[in-house]
Amino acid sequence: QVQLVESGGGLVQAGGSLTLSCAASGRTFSNYVMGWFRQAPGKEREFVAATTWSGSMTRYADSVRGRFTISRDNAKNMVYLRLNSLKPGDTASYYCAPCDLRGNPLPDFGSWGRGTQVTVSS
Repeated sequence: QVQLVESGGGLVQAGGSLTLSCAASGRTFSNYVMGWFRQAPGKEREFVAATTWSGSMTRYADSVRGRFTISRDNAKNMVYLRLNSLKPGDTASYYCAPCDLRGNPLPDFGSWGRGTQVTVSS
């Protein structure tokens, strides 16, 4: 199993930037494709970005492509998401999880973390 702790969220004005961090524990961390997801109140959780274990392949949702950047440091068991040019529509709780490059979280990864809240004001 993998334990996940997200951090780095906050309140930012439109056009600003944030860097989110995901600390993952578990000996198999480096074997997983890792991704970021987000969920706004009243909406379904949606895929944001994913990266392979080496970081050599990435995938982004159309809504964030060109603005967000996912990266990982397997030696530190960390996954990051750089959010640039933030828009009010990016307001959501952000979560990390093992997934596939289609944007589907693995069904047996364990439990979602508490997430980190990103609020973008206009």
